[in-house]
Amino acid sequence: MSATTDNRRLTTTGRRTAIVRRRWSVIFLLPVGFLALFFFYPLWAILRLSFAAGPGGLAEALTDGYYLRVLGFTLWQATLSTILTLAVGLPGAYIFARYDFPGKRVLRALAGVPFVMPTVVVAVAFGALLGPRGLVGQALQAALGPNFTPPRLTGGLGIVLLAHVFYNYTVVLRLVGGFWANLDPRLAQAAAMLGAPRWRTALTVTLPLLLPAVGAAALLIFIFTFTSFGVIVILGGPRLATLEVEIYRQTAQLLRLDVAATLALVQAACTLLFSLAYTGLAARAAVPLELRPRAATARRPHGWGARLLVGANILVIVLLLGAPLVALALRSVLATLDDGPRFTLTAYAALGENRTNSAFFVPPTTAITNSLRIAGVTTLLALLVGVPAAYLLAGSGQRAAEGRPSAFRLPPLALLDALFMLPLGTSAATLGLGYLVALSSTPGLAGLRASPWLIPLLHTLVALPFVIRALLPTLRARSPKQRAAATMLGASPLVAWLWIELPQIAPALATGAIFAFTVSLGEFGATVLLARPDAPTLPVMIFRFLGQPGASNYGQALALATILMLVTAVGFLVLERVRPPGGEF
Repeated sequence: MSATTDNRRLTTTGRRTAIVRRRWSVIFLLPVGFLALFFFYPLWAILRLSFAAGPGGLAEALTDGYYLRVLGFTLWQATLSTILTLAVGLPGAYIFARYDFPGKRVLRALAGVPFVMPTVVVAVAFGALLGPRGLVGQALQAALGPNFTPPRLTGGLGIVLLAHVFYNYTVVLRLVGGFWANLDPRLAQAAAMLGAPRWRTALTVTLPLLLPAVGAAALLIFIFTFTSFGVIVILGGPRLATLEVEIYRQTAQLLRLDVAATLALVQAACTLLFSLAYTGLAARAAVPLELRPRAATARRPHGWGARLLVGANILVIVLLLGAPLVALALRSVLATLDDGPRFTLTAYAALGENRTNSAFFVPPTTAITNSLRIAGVTTLLALLVGVPAAYLLAGSGQRAAEGRPSAFRLPPLALLDALFMLPLGTSAATLGLGYLVALSSTPGLAGLRASPWLIPLLHTLVALPFVIRALLPTLRARSPKQRAAATMLGASPLVAWLWIELPQIAPALATGAIFAFTVSLGEFGATVLLARPDAPTLPVMIFRFLGQPGASNYGQALALATILMLVTAVGFLVLERVRPPGGEF
């Protein structure tokens, strides 16, 4: 075969690929349109309602003493939660980064389970451990006699802070510990050889190098706790009101959508300001580093001091992260009787009953079915929207790096990436409120309010950033040569993708699918505003049972929370096995 024939084939193949690429570029409009319709339009509806009567409503909210106290408490509890989580998590990040010990991988995986737990499950778990009917109170009463009244450990700020540390411990462990594990220890060794004591080496060498990772972890923790809802509304009691809780109260209880919209706008502005402040701080703190493999920096603990440090942190993980979850499972099968607790499955047997016999309420098993169905639909929609979005971001990055123009005009890569990540930093109550306002004020969308697609669409929006983040590292690391070779041999782009590229990205797809499924199962803050009474999800049903008196209702809440905990934990442990290298969150 002559060189001229080869050149002609290459030219024909290139033209055909370019034509297919232009045709398929329309698919990239799907994630952009989805984000515009189901995220930015509801936020625009909130903005429009906030300024419906002019800027006076916003000014009133910013000067009203009650709302200022709510804002101040929101900032205060988020700051305390962040400081406490860093204080507890940094020693754990150090031992996981610098020491190699038996069971390290298992402990690291188990430490990540609380982060994917639904907030309502975390709240119920701490109630089962430390609440008025919790295991700690029962144990104290059994030891000190029936006349002893256990101290009330719930309904205050302390239990909320503890739950926030439980929930966000793994953020420090993974972000700071992952960076610390790759940090070259020879820098600290050089300072020690020059006579610097350990404390000075830690303050002047190690800490400045860790600041970007510590700042990133602190930012995530602060945003998560600033917008915390389920933990505060269940464990904090009626006296604790954050912006997120106040948005829910103004919407669901007082029906003052204009006030809720104004508070949501204030909350969104605060979150944006914190993010921008951190971006500037991280840019000044970051320095070029020579990182080393984790295997080269970890060592076996030698000496009593190192072993004591490792053992103490393992104990923290077991007690802080494991005790509430174990207490939840135990409390769901223990009935409190006059002569002591007894093992029983009564709460689980009652999950198929509708005790109220009302058409507006359904048996708890219906909530399980609803949650599984919604999670399945959400997973499919999140992949349908997230895969083109990830390809769009990965392709834009490659074209920008190679200096090639895009098939159609796109925003800058950094802006495009930030736009797709925005739902991750937006509060759930704000999203739910935005949907309520948008659906009630737009005639074309009014029918969606009673549609079974409403909740899956909302959950897809929340799960979308996780799917994109799961796919991006794999897509950016792939080599296009294999697909190009298949195309030159006559395979269509679709066949080449199915047989060449799909097997390569399958682990990342599975990771994104598991994340979408578990996120949908546990979403609570927005769903509680939008779910119909006769079509609740698992978190909404748990919240409903907790709000009703009686041991039977509390037992069913524990049983449902245990089921949700087990499904989420299994999903996360499977995710740990299928997640490809570079897919760290």
